[in-house]
Amino acid sequence: MAALIEMPHVVECTVAGCSYNHDGCTAFAVTIDGDADCATFIDIAARGGLDKVVAQVGACQRTTCAFNSELECTAEAVRIGPGGGTANCLTYTER
Repeated sequence: MAALIEMPHVVECTVAGCSYNHDGCTAFAVTIDGDADCATFIDIAARGGLDKVVAQVGACQRTTCAFNSELECTAEAVRIGPGGGTANCLTYTER
């Protein structure tokens, strides 16, 4: 049986145009891709996400990040903002 661990929360998202960003990130979990971009970003007219949620980092594919341990984020919390592609992990720190 797998152990449930506390995943880092997305404490800030300042990306305009993301269907999950309304009064903060409302995705259940986000994925950070190999370019440190938020791969969960989606730019459509539909409003997505859950009504009450504190988004978490579900996976991190940026292996050069100091907070990446076996593709899991070990940061206390992450911030997402404009940059890179469309939405970028601003907590990314190169090892």
